Amino acid sequence: MERIAVYGAGTIGSCQATLVIGHGLPCTVVGHSETGLERCRRTIAQNWDDLIENGLAEEANKTAALKLLTLTNEPEKLAGHTFVFEAVAEATEAKRAVYENIGKYADPSAVTASCTSSIDAEILADLTPRPEQLLIAHPFQPVHMLPLVEVVRHQRTGENAAARTTALLERLHRQVVVLNRSVPGFLVNRFAQALFRESIYLIEQGVTTAADIDRAVKYAVGMRYASIGLLEYFDAVGFQLEKAIAENVYPDLCGTSEIQRTVTEGLSSGRTGQAAGCGLYDWTEKDEDDFRYRKQAPYFDGVKEWDMPR
Repeated sequence: MERIAVYGAGTIGSCQATLVIGHGLPCTVVGHSETGLERCRRTIAQNWDDLIENGLAEEANKTAALKLLTLTNEPEKLAGHTFVFEAVAEATEAKRAVYENIGKYADPSAVTASCTSSIDAEILADLTPRPEQLLIAHPFQPVHMLPLVEVVRHQRTGENAAARTTALLERLHRQVVVLNRSVPGFLVNRFAQALFRESIYLIEQGVTTAADIDRAVKYAVGMRYASIGLLEYFDAVGFQLEKAIAENVYPDLCGTSEIQRTVTEGLSSGRTGQAAGCGLYDWTEKDEDDFRYRKQAPYFDGVKEWDMPR
């Protein structure tokens, strides 16, 4: 059995730890400040309270799980750990320092699984003293709820590290997709950026609104591809019809490689999204508790599979 640590006490690290202890496995979280550790503690507790509120866990599960959690600012506490999820800032020097600590203090066999969403696996491999034991395991928020993890290898990734990562993620009831090399955005963020770009373009062209785009995605695209695969659908439609659709649509799709006006103007005006209170939507008119619930609700059934401690 792997001895698991999470290096990083932010949102991703907190939710990764929630997932691990939610499966009855001990987890050590390594942070870098008391403030950060306290925020991590509150986030994990809130995650459990949300599960309890939605009938997915009981207070006994929360109590037992929190007993499996160790929070520390001391990297020396990595001693004996054989698997480390790295979830620190998206900065190479910060990650280099973490990898040096993992190499110094963790078990010599320890696998390092970076949760990065943007840094090439080959770049990360150059930052660690043990590149054969490093790969990317990119989760999606909320990390403890959304089941997909993108595992990204690099040229020096060892087969043992890849096999152990897949085995642990499956033990945590994750769905794993494997990329043999890095591409910017991996899989899901590439898909998302294509949709974001086209959506912003349609709004800027006066074709429709953010609310109607979200309605179209929620009640057609989202429902369809939650049931059947994107490329299963492509095959079901057939190449001949898809060719005809592509000939009509491709020439009119947004093809810009520049940051779009909506984003640049939002950045200059401070209308930068939910945290600012306004972006494409006026968030002062939205119920934040309802939004947090809706972000998690599609994944409730998956939580029922957890091997929760008692």
